[in-house]
Amino acid sequence: MPARKMRVELFDSDGNRYTIAFEGQVTRDKAVRLLDLVELLGGVPNEEGTMGRKTSIAGVELSKYEKVRTMIQRSFPLVWFCSKEVRSVYEQELKEPIALSTVATYLSRLVAKGILVKTGALNNLKYKFVQSLPQTQVKQSIP
Repeated sequence: MPARKMRVELFDSDGNRYTIAFEGQVTRDKAVRLLDLVELLGGVPNEEGTMGRKTSIAGVELSKYEKVRTMIQRSFPLVWFCSKEVRSVYEQELKEPIALSTVATYLSRLVAKGILVKTGALNNLKYKFVQSLPQTQVKQSIP
């Protein structure tokens, strides 16, 4: 996995600015920890000034793809799910319509990137996050 950079800037209600940066191997676990820290700091206020599901980070609107990916990580971290369930959760939480074909396209991109695995017939696909297994070192003994 190539080295990546990830930077998040937030502002709290007092006007303090927080800048958090990762460089190197940005894993799903590290990104989840970062989002937990954001939530601990109070998150990012939405238009009404209340804290809700975040569709932007540091004032930058997330793309539909990023919203779907974040929604899946939050709602289906360990279980199998289908595209209809993703669409339903997306529309309920973000109050935005999204086409089922768009969800299916994004899911196939996540599979191609190795983030998700899929199983089932073409008309009944199920998806799940790839669980990263702890790497063990195998030592070969030389006789």
